[in-house]
Amino acid sequence: MSANAIGFALLILGAALLLGKVIRVKVGWIQSLFLPSSIIAGALLLLLGPQVLGRFNGPWGENGLFTEPMITTWAALPGLLISVIFATMFLGQDLPSPKRAAKLVGPQLSLGVAFGSGQYVIGLLLAALVLVPIFAASPMTGALIEIAFEGGHGTAAGMRGVMEDLGFGDGADLAVGLATVGIVGGVIIGIGLINWGVRTGKTEILKGDVKMSVAEQKGLFRADEHYSAGKMTSRPSSVEPLSLHMAIMAVAVLIGWLILEGLRWIEQMTYASVMLDDTTPLEIFAYVPLFPMALLGGVILQLIARAVGADHYIDHQIMLRIQGWALDFLIVSAIATLSLQAVGDNLATFAILAVAGITFNVFIFLWLAPRIIGRYWFERGIGDFGQSMGVTATGLILMRVVDPEGESPAFEAFGYKQLLFEPFFGGGMVTALAIPVIYLTGPWPLFFVMLVVFLIAVLSGLLYFRPREMKDREAHTQELAQQKKAEGEATT
Repeated sequence: MSANAIGFALLILGAALLLGKVIRVKVGWIQSLFLPSSIIAGALLLLLGPQVLGRFNGPWGENGLFTEPMITTWAALPGLLISVIFATMFLGQDLPSPKRAAKLVGPQLSLGVAFGSGQYVIGLLLAALVLVPIFAASPMTGALIEIAFEGGHGTAAGMRGVMEDLGFGDGADLAVGLATVGIVGGVIIGIGLINWGVRTGKTEILKGDVKMSVAEQKGLFRADEHYSAGKMTSRPSSVEPLSLHMAIMAVAVLIGWLILEGLRWIEQMTYASVMLDDTTPLEIFAYVPLFPMALLGGVILQLIARAVGADHYIDHQIMLRIQGWALDFLIVSAIATLSLQAVGDNLATFAILAVAGITFNVFIFLWLAPRIIGRYWFERGIGDFGQSMGVTATGLILMRVVDPEGESPAFEAFGYKQLLFEPFFGGGMVTALAIPVIYLTGPWPLFFVMLVVFLIAVLSGLLYFRPREMKDREAHTQELAQQKKAEGEATT
């Protein structure tokens, strides 16, 4: 495949993304769903590609309007771009003061871990008791809810290589399909929950109907709105700031690659010689993808930069722009190369996992969040619900709707939680290891480990963080009562 063919495939990807944005701006019902332009663009390419148009006779070929090099290029992109996304996650981040972070992160982390570990508990239980014995599905389907819902399109597509190596090629297509259901369902159900919360008085900030401006629905800024995309940390005469940050990201990925290769070497030199059966060696890191190590590489590089006093040259906002670009192109290419046949062949498994995942997430939000988070439980919990349904951006969208001016500590607590949560769930080490572990040991060992983690998260929230949060809520209520009393006496 020539370099020109690869370049042209990327150009088509960019044109599709722009067309997706135009559709988002022009079509009202798509605006009301808050569908990202990347999902719209990916759906367009899917319809015009081999999975839909290519199945009908016409002047086009079996690949639809596209060529084989385009499809091959798009299929390879998610596995590359996911490392970019994770490498930039903590670069340029400022760490909070330990006291405030501990106060906010405790209940938020309990809620987040309950979402993440619980998705494994539900998925693995369904796999062991229903999907494997009744539908002859692979035991590895038990990990798909967390991979797709908590991890999103990036993690789902990034795990494709591992799943294919382990003979679970359909799993990646199921995961991408579930991720699409998660994002769309997360926004629709999330907006519905917010409207319910407003009507029933569960929200503390938002009152009245949930409405967004036309510009917000279109995903555009008004002409009088001005927001910085990042800070210039180097003079363009020496190196373009964007180029500098791309280079820093590249070094973070390389550090992650060195770590992964080192772990694989240690594995080969030690326990890899142990055979589970006649053909299966005891290997775990051989199947671990690069992206969780890229995240670790970003953390290491950020710590080095801080130690040498160079951390102010790394701007997190620019890193977020790089991350956003990679995520948009990843989603477009992942959906464009989704195998509808794989989803159709496993439709019962797909539907059961989707319904179970959505039901579990709604239950945890409505039952656990108000019991472990005191004030602003709705504003703080809806972000974790959105993330557990799709990606972090979904959670941020829902938090912005319910707390448009950032009056609650929701965004701050959510950010602190991410520092401890992301290295493990939603594409972290637990996510990366889940598929190989299930392949080697079956569903039950991981099920019991995740069940213990889930119970610890729930019980720590109910028995430790809940009393503290309730105490803070009572103190706030007494403070408000005293203020009203003082205002009444002053009026008299």
